[in-house]
Amino acid sequence: MAKYSKKAQEKIGEVMREFKKGELETSSGKKVTDRDQAVAIGISEAHQSGYKVPKKPDKKESSSKKSGKETSSKQKQSGKGKTDSKKSDKKGPSK
Repeated sequence: MAKYSKKAQEKIGEVMREFKKGELETSSGKKVTDRDQAVAIGISEAHQSGYKVPKKPDKKESSSKKSGKETSSKQKQSGKGKTDSKKSDKKGPSK
């Protein structure tokens, strides 16, 4: 797991203290009421200050895992269809 630098942790802590006091605001001036949003603001500010902050996880990785499952299920379905079509093509013994 990636680590945050000490300075980044301090910055995020400062932002969280503001959030607890009710002083944290968004860029539009609205008060932040969601804890997750407060954490995101803290990470963003730490990143802007140049502190070591891990990168966001790629969404492509999770979608590629899903697509792998989809192809395997499609292959299974197509395999069933082929066996059914062979059975229907075969007619009983010819006389």
